[in-house]
Amino acid sequence: MRSGAKKKCINPSCGIEYSIDNDIYRCSCGFLLDVVYDEIPNKNLIETFYQRRNYMGNIFNESGVWRYRELLNFVGIDTEDIHECSKFLVSLDGSEGRSSRPYQMSKVANYVDIQSENFYLQPEGYNPSGSFKDNGMAAAVTHAKLLSVKKIVCASTGNTSASAAMYASNEDLECDVYIPRGEIAPGKLGQAFQFGAQVIEVDGNFDDALSLSLINATKEGGYTVNSLNPFRIEGQKTIVFRIMEHLNWNPPDWIVYPGGALGNISSCGKALMELYKWGWIKRIPRVLVVNANGADTFYRLVNGLFDNSKLSWNGGKIDTQLIERFYRYQDINKISPKTLATAIQIGKPANIAKALRTIDFTNGIVESVDDIDMLDGMAVVGLNGFDCEMASGSVPAGIKKLRKKEIIKKDEVVVGVLTGRQKDPSLAINYHLNKSNMFAKPPRDHLT
Repeated sequence: MRSGAKKKCINPSCGIEYSIDNDIYRCSCGFLLDVVYDEIPNKNLIETFYQRRNYMGNIFNESGVWRYRELLNFVGIDTEDIHECSKFLVSLDGSEGRSSRPYQMSKVANYVDIQSENFYLQPEGYNPSGSFKDNGMAAAVTHAKLLSVKKIVCASTGNTSASAAMYASNEDLECDVYIPRGEIAPGKLGQAFQFGAQVIEVDGNFDDALSLSLINATKEGGYTVNSLNPFRIEGQKTIVFRIMEHLNWNPPDWIVYPGGALGNISSCGKALMELYKWGWIKRIPRVLVVNANGADTFYRLVNGLFDNSKLSWNGGKIDTQLIERFYRYQDINKISPKTLATAIQIGKPANIAKALRTIDFTNGIVESVDDIDMLDGMAVVGLNGFDCEMASGSVPAGIKKLRKKEIIKKDEVVVGVLTGRQKDPSLAINYHLNKSNMFAKPPRDHLT
C-alpha cells in the first residue's frame, strides 16, 4: 500500500507541502491546506462508478462517498480489494451519500420560476445522521484512524456534532463536541447525546466554540473534524460527483449552497477544479452561495458592503486585513450572528479563503436572504414531499432572488444542495400556525 497523497498550502505564493501522516490542517504561512494527489485519474472510472451502483453486497460500492474512492484515495489502498477497503475506509454500512442525488421538484421550480425539467434539488438529509456532514466525516474519520487517534473533536451548531458522534460511536472512538449554549436545535443536541458524545457547552456563539475546541484539541491530543480539516473537504467533494453523475457528467449552469462555515463551498470548488483539470468536465458551473441576512459576513465582504472594499481571491493574495477589520468591527460593536437558521449562524467562517477561491474559479455569486424567505423555501420543499431544515431553505430563496434579478435565466440548469433535514419541528409548526405566511396551512377546528 502506497499513498500518492500529500497536503499542500492553498496559497500559490507559498505551496509548502506536508505529509498526510499528521493532523496539521494549517500551513505555517497561515493558509489552509488541500489534499493533493500525484496521478490524474482515468476517465474510464466513470463507467466503473456507474457499474458500482449495482453494489452486489459491497458496502463501499453502496456508499455515495466510497463509490468514488479512486478520486479520494489518500490512504493509497487497492480500491478493488474489499479486505483493504474494510480495513481502512470508515463507513456506516455504506449509508453515507447512498440516497443523495438530484431530484426534480416541480413546485419548487414553479416557486423560483425555472423550467421544471432543468431544476434539481439534492437532499443531503438522506444521510444517516440527517445532513451532508456524513460525506466529509467518513473521510475525516478514515484519516483519524490512519493516525491511530483515540478521540475526535469538533465545534458545532448541531449537524457536525451529530455526525461526528455517530461515526465516533461506530468506530469506538471518544468524541468531544463544543456547542454554543442555547444555540443548537434540540433534535441535533439529542443526537450528540444519543451517540455518546461528551457535550461541552460554551458561553458564546459557534465561533467561540470553534476557537475553544481547537485549543483543547491541541492540549488534549484530540483530532479536529471540523471543515478546517482538509480530509473533511475530500469527503464532501462527492456531493458534486453525484450531481455530475446524475447529469451524465454534463455540468449544470449553477450549483447552489447555503453559506455557513463555507466548507461545502470549498469542497465544491475543489471538486470542480479537479474535474476540469482532469478533463472530466468541459465547462465550469457558476456557484451561488446564500447567506442568512443575520449571518452575512461572506456576503458583505465579497460584495464590498464594508469599507467599500470587495474581498476576493486575488490569486491567493487575499486582503486578510480587511477580514480582520470586519471581525474587529463585529467584536467592538458586539455584533453576533443571529438567524433562526442556526446551522448557518456563523460570523467568522473558517473556510473563507477556500470559498473565495471557489467564487473566483466559478465566477460565482454570494447572495443574502431574510429568515422568512428561508422559511418559505423550507415550506415549499415540503410541499414536494421532501424534508429540509431552515438553512437549506436559503437555496430556493437565493435562486428566486437571482431569478428576479435576471442573473439566473429561466431555462438554465440549476442544482441546489439541501444540506440537512429538519431537526427543529417548532420552526415548521410556528410557520404553519401563522396563516399570513406564504405556504401556511394552519390547523382548523373539527366542526361537529
